Amino acid sequence: MNGSLLSRGPSSGVLRRGSLSVRVSWPSILLGGALTGLTAAVTVLSLTVGDFTVGAGEVVEALTGRAGTMVTHVVVEMRLPRVLTATGVGAALALSGSLLQRLARNPLVSPDIIGVSAGATTAAVLAIVVFGGTTLTVTVGSLVGAVCAVSLLYLLSYRRGVVGNRMILVGIALSAMAGSVTSYLLTRTELSSAQRAMVWITGSLANREWPHAITIWAALALLAPIAFMLSRSLALLQLGDDMATALGSRVQVARAALVFTSAALAAMAASVAGPVSFVALVAPQIVRRLLGAGPAGLFPTMLCGAVLVACSDLIARTAFGGAELPVGVITGILGAPYLLYLLTRRNRAGRGG
Repeated sequence: MNGSLLSRGPSSGVLRRGSLSVRVSWPSILLGGALTGLTAAVTVLSLTVGDFTVGAGEVVEALTGRAGTMVTHVVVEMRLPRVLTATGVGAALALSGSLLQRLARNPLVSPDIIGVSAGATTAAVLAIVVFGGTTLTVTVGSLVGAVCAVSLLYLLSYRRGVVGNRMILVGIALSAMAGSVTSYLLTRTELSSAQRAMVWITGSLANREWPHAITIWAALALLAPIAFMLSRSLALLQLGDDMATALGSRVQVARAALVFTSAALAAMAASVAGPVSFVALVAPQIVRRLLGAGPAGLFPTMLCGAVLVACSDLIARTAFGGAELPVGVITGILGAPYLLYLLTRRNRAGRGG
């Protein structure tokens, strides 16, 4: 059969080519297409607006090497690395949050709530105040800090499996500990280093250059395929450890791989933009309400995160006159009410309301 679609119902099907078959979800494909178009639109808009306004035609000319020196510098050297970093950070955080939420079966679990981002932040601040804070040292520090934090989280919350509520409580404690260490480091360093670290802690995309964009997209190219390959194990783990084991899943290996993949994604995002808050929490829930749960939503979730961070950065850069806010301020303003909504909703559900 050259290529036919065998219907499995109104919303899914199986695409077969020879001996290969891939299950597809039409709502996921449609949502992914819509979010892809929205991401492209936000990217183009981000390249055109700012202190130096550039037309859409000039953007195309700059990207194809036919624009003048000034326009090329503004579009290619100043704005394009920033918007690519923004979309990469959003995609990485959204994928990280989606993996953790589905693994713990709890919508309140995300890297910035359970201590992963706090661990990455502490290590990155240490790299800034002690080692000068080059792109390499901050990247390596964030990754090491996140891995250490998630290792402690996994060990302290494990008891015949990892339960979402216990993971949240342990993560909050780890976040508090890491925050205390970060505060101590800031009080013991020079003012210039402390100011630089404080901007990073808030989550900022100002002055992002090509090394930052390359770093986050290289991380996505490595880690996103791993996450998608683990999606079947993730679906089995959502059924419970006993059922997953009965269906042939190596539960502990799969869980550890998913947790550490999620931590690596959050760490790489933090290494180039700081701990941009609430994206990992909000993006998976938006897609979940549009599609329902399931591995088919991973790619739309990444696109949703990319749109959220790119839009937030556009607002932070252009909506306040000459003042530019860190992108983490905007995502916090947008995400905090949603967290309160989730907490209220879970509280009502717990009371049977």
